[in-house]
Amino acid sequence: MAVCARLCGVGQSRRCRRRQRHNQQDQGSDSDMDEEEGERIVGETQSVTGGPENSAAARPSVAHEAAADSASTGPPNPQSLLDLPPELLVEVFSSLPGTELPNLALVCKKFRQILNTETIWRRRCTEEFGMREDLRKMDVVGVSSRELYAKRVNPRAKSVRFMKLLPDFEHMDYRDVYRHLLHPYRHILGLWQPDIGPYGGLLNVVVDGLYIIGWMYLPPHDPRVEDPMRRRPLFRIHMWESNKVAVECMYGHKGPHKGDIQTGKKDEFSTKCNQTDHHRMPGGRQEEFRTWLEEEWGRTLEDIFHEHMQELILMKFIYTSQYDNCLTYRRIYLPPRMPSDLLQPGLFKGTYGSHGLEIIMLSFHGPCARATKLTGDPNVPAGQLTLDVDLNRPVCLPDLEHQRSMEELSRLVLGVHEEAQREVQNPDVAPQGAASEGAVAGGAGAAVLESAMEAQSESPQPASSSSSSAPSEAQPFVLPLGVMTRNEVYPRTCKICFYGTGLIAGHGFTSPERTPGLFVLFDEDHFGFIWLELKSFSLYSRLTDRLAHAYAPDMERFEAMLRNMQSWTS
Repeated sequence: MAVCARLCGVGQSRRCRRRQRHNQQDQGSDSDMDEEEGERIVGETQSVTGGPENSAAARPSVAHEAAADSASTGPPNPQSLLDLPPELLVEVFSSLPGTELPNLALVCKKFRQILNTETIWRRRCTEEFGMREDLRKMDVVGVSSRELYAKRVNPRAKSVRFMKLLPDFEHMDYRDVYRHLLHPYRHILGLWQPDIGPYGGLLNVVVDGLYIIGWMYLPPHDPRVEDPMRRRPLFRIHMWESNKVAVECMYGHKGPHKGDIQTGKKDEFSTKCNQTDHHRMPGGRQEEFRTWLEEEWGRTLEDIFHEHMQELILMKFIYTSQYDNCLTYRRIYLPPRMPSDLLQPGLFKGTYGSHGLEIIMLSFHGPCARATKLTGDPNVPAGQLTLDVDLNRPVCLPDLEHQRSMEELSRLVLGVHEEAQREVQNPDVAPQGAASEGAVAGGAGAAVLESAMEAQSESPQPASSSSSSAPSEAQPFVLPLGVMTRNEVYPRTCKICFYGTGLIAGHGFTSPERTPGLFVLFDEDHFGFIWLELKSFSLYSRLTDRLAHAYAPDMERFEAMLRNMQSWTS
């Protein structure tokens, strides 16, 4: 009986076969029976009928009983949804968006009763928000708050002061979680950029079990660009009672405390801390700075001998500490993948000299590849276009001996740069071939790009005669002498190189200008850029984290987001 009630979700049925068959033996255990017990009872019923050898004899009676049941439960050809059995309605309603279910409950009493089924809301929570926790499992296991905190927030937490009471899972169901937690806060899921002046940032809001957590992504410690990203929780939202939601600020070193979230404008929300005393440390600002420096840079101030770098670090701490109680976030998207893209677009972390590691977003726009800063510095703030690569202007590198010469590399790149400048000044004049022996201009650029794509595929095809000037296989690569790099260990082979420009500026984003450079594609997850004027090399490595609710619905929406990002920090 309880098995039928669980499948139907409407309670006990007056004409239930299982109730008629097992009314006496199951009367005391109907409320606690689960699917496994139901299967056991079905097995016992088969054994009573005599097993497989008596199945043929029992088949007529079963058919007669099924016919009687079908005649009693409804017409054989249903004319509306009301004529369908409850278990089919549960399956149909589980496939509908959760936003439509409240309106569906207003149709009739039967629909309202069926929509109380946990199966429907569990499926909506799982499919729409990726929720995997089982409320009943959480209640039975009895996970301690300390274990829950260590699992979801900060594995380094060791003090008893972090202990918090668990929410009341016993009196919750999936409908409450969907209605009061997941659906009201669905608009803040995804990637966001905090408004922290020129420094920016990357926030990822995800559903983590029974919590919605905002993780701030931090680059690895300089200059370890190959290390994984670091994460720090800024806030979390969870059910506290069956119809109440708690917002907690995670900033500071004293554990979760009261916070607030405001979602007034579209693609924008704000967080506010209601207990800023949790952000302070007993040792005052000096202790806070030492702790921040160790977490942000992985070292102490005495370990940093460069005076200019010390000034930049101290400036960042003073500036960012002003935003510890209130922050505004704006939505950002990852670029969609196009078939003509040179490699998979997405997020990369790269080296920027004394400013440390920063996060950039690589995207493709026709014949151009662009890298936009998500985290910035006082010279070039977040949101600005740090790299602009012309995919129609590949550069063929000389042999290793000539690659070590900075003069030779400058001659090749500046030759392509002069040609690009002439085309900008005289757009009606067709290019008259390569300006230097290292450049391939015009239509040959597309052939070079195709050969590079073939080289990246699993079964590369031999290069055609039209693209013989560009290597279809990995070629040796070495940095010229005199070029500064934060990473002495960089790939020694590359696939193809392109002409590009990089954005440089003075302190406070004064006198910005684009200078020529060389874009070097190493593989699908690594590329570099040689800044000719600065005589420095930046190495970029892909973020491998899986980000949900992050991709732009179309290219028009993504390009509009890029324009807005530049206006935020201009």
